[in-house]
Amino acid sequence: MITHVVLFKFSARADAEQARERLLGMRGQIEALLELEAGLDITRSPRSYDLALITRFADQAGLDAYQEHPAHLPVLEFIRARAEAVCAVDFVGERRSSAD
Repeated sequence: MITHVVLFKFSARADAEQARERLLGMRGQIEALLELEAGLDITRSPRSYDLALITRFADQAGLDAYQEHPAHLPVLEFIRARAEAVCAVDFVGERRSSAD
């Protein structure tokens, strides 16, 4: 399982809110995308980022397919035009059962 985590910083809260809605709008549109969660920061401290995205894929091929998927590209373009800073991490992890 590949987990893809991205943090976004925007100058306007409205941009972060719109980006979140666009990210959530990808649910059900990309076969390789197993899980998607996007949330706005509630702390709003100087060190906080405004929006977090967590996505999960079965493997690297799924993540690669997501990156180039037609449903993802306009969302990416929207965010690139508005985000002041972006950081990401991709890692291999194990899926935990609900009993864990």
